[in-house]
Amino acid sequence: MTALSSLVELSVSAVVGLLLALLCLQIKPAKSFSPSAAAASAASIATRHTTCRSTRAQYYVASAPYRTSSRVTILRASDDDNDDDDADNESKTPGASSINVLGTKMECCCSDVANTGIGTGFYRNGYCSTGEQDFGRHTVCVKVTSEFLEFSKNVGNDLSTPVPEFMFPGLSEGDVWCLCAQRWYQAWEAAPDLAPKLYLRATHEKTLDYVPYDVLRMYALDGDEADEERRGLDEQRAKLEALLGKAAEEPQKEE
Repeated sequence: MTALSSLVELSVSAVVGLLLALLCLQIKPAKSFSPSAAAASAASIATRHTTCRSTRAQYYVASAPYRTSSRVTILRASDDDNDDDDADNESKTPGASSINVLGTKMECCCSDVANTGIGTGFYRNGYCSTGEQDFGRHTVCVKVTSEFLEFSKNVGNDLSTPVPEFMFPGLSEGDVWCLCAQRWYQAWEAAPDLAPKLYLRATHEKTLDYVPYDVLRMYALDGDEADEERRGLDEQRAKLEALLGKAAEEPQKEE
């Protein structure tokens, strides 16, 4: 009986251990954001073909990762708006393989804002990439105006004042920045003229969760290029559909 009891106890222990092991496998560690990795990525990204510099040249240095200041109104993404850009490891650049609102590879928005050496975007790497830490969805690549900056300040989000500890240089007329999708929509809803112009090819696809493409197109600074790119995609799609239709017809002819 002693040997049998020991065997039963051993079996129970083995089952419990197996269940604990399976539970641990389902618990994934939280992803972390590395400021040093983001800074290294920003240094290697080419400057956007459109200017993203102003006459100001003060350089801001910060060691802390970007966080939302208490004085800024927080615009949170919905709970089911899953992340698709967070890097699996620090060697990858968030946003480098992201998709824009056209359905093509997203371009860099601005890797050197106002000659500060700071890249725009939540990760400060020049891209309007987003992730699970980016509650505000900084996905719209815009060229700000003084009117918009005044509006944003009045609704609780001062984008004009530099915040060096958060690697935020402060914006002025003509600067290019990755704006929160909901903030852009808020400005557009308040008054269409307040919404800043934008770059479609550098605007993340998740922006479409908040603003329809047709509305974004009306504000596009790269509208002609975007239209040409969409025409190319439509032609490729038409050719593919023709090939698929032809392939579907061939078995019927053989019968």
